[in-house]
Amino acid sequence: MNRPYRDLFAAPGTAGFTLAGLLARLPLPMTGIGIIALLSQVRGSYALAGAVAATFVLTYALVSPQVSRLVDRQGQRRVLPMATGISVIGLLLLLGGSWYHAPVALLFVGALLAGAMPSLSAMVRARWTALYRGQPRLQTAYSLETVFDEVTFIAGPPLSVGLAVSLFPQAGVLAAAMLLPIGVFALVAQRRTEPPIEAVPSTGEHSGSVIGLASVRWLALLMVAMGVIVGTIDIVSVAYAAQLGQPAAASLALSAYAAGSCLSGVLFGALKLKAPLHRLVLLGGMATALTTVPLLLVGSIGSLVATVLVAGAFFAPTMIVAMSLIEQQVPARQLTEGMTWLLAALNVGVALGAAMSGYGVDAYGARAGFLLAVTAGGAVLLAAVVAYRQLRPRDDRDLGEG
Repeated sequence: MNRPYRDLFAAPGTAGFTLAGLLARLPLPMTGIGIIALLSQVRGSYALAGAVAATFVLTYALVSPQVSRLVDRQGQRRVLPMATGISVIGLLLLLGGSWYHAPVALLFVGALLAGAMPSLSAMVRARWTALYRGQPRLQTAYSLETVFDEVTFIAGPPLSVGLAVSLFPQAGVLAAAMLLPIGVFALVAQRRTEPPIEAVPSTGEHSGSVIGLASVRWLALLMVAMGVIVGTIDIVSVAYAAQLGQPAAASLALSAYAAGSCLSGVLFGALKLKAPLHRLVLLGGMATALTTVPLLLVGSIGSLVATVLVAGAFFAPTMIVAMSLIEQQVPARQLTEGMTWLLAALNVGVALGAAMSGYGVDAYGARAGFLLAVTAGGAVLLAAVVAYRQLRPRDDRDLGEG
């Protein structure tokens, strides 16, 4: 099982851009929670902290695909330093505004600028695609990157919060502001593996934003719904463990979800499945929806851990398939933008899930959060069904209609 992953690194430069990309993507999960840890301590308001963090997340979701669109047109080494510089300026404004007790408006301006942070996950996936387009190794590469995404979202938040609590409130955001330019410049310095800029055709091919493609929109909606499940499980696990008088046990549930996703992602990347991708996304959507239903039956920490372990097992494979479909559906010259829409949609879903489940838990208890996860599972299934109908070959559609 190890050989498919070793084979990935046979091409020169792959280890270098993988390590640089892993470092560069860590600031994204550190920043949102770092803003909350910072402002809740300095300003004493979770409402303000949440609003500023949400401003960053939503700005990132809207701006990062535009940054990636520029990357597709002008190249990573031209665009990434500029976007990174704007984001770092925003983070520094947040730090300065919190340190000197500046007006609240400055904090929101800082969050808006920080949202220019580029999607480094998409940049690394674009490099893999340039190397292995049309080869079975590409699915393995996407699997590896999905596992790395999970690792950064596991490690980033506790690292950021730990720094903010143990050192000083600004430490988490400051660490993100330092890691981002280091990682980005380490990545763009590796020009040998930078994807080439594809020529823009004069006619006959889609030239607007790829979000205008129906298939991309439905895959993005699929990612939003999956993100809602992730954000909901994060909040509800903490609330449910506290409700049972075992708050420390929440870490077991969160670790189980991440472990299930990482393990399945590694296994999926080692497989060579012959089923078409449009069928796999449908199966992934069905499995994701079904595995949220047992959450309604949870009655102990042990059952919660077991349930989220199984639910997490279908997250990474479904995301890998969605990324592979994007590679097939969008023009090669717009690949980075297409992948960024999915990654941004996932982040929006996580933020929405955390916000909605937090409100539901406060108002109605932890069970309301479980119900939200099941509802989001239904949305995943709906998006997967529509995506399947959009993506299946026309011959299959005609056969089904006949």
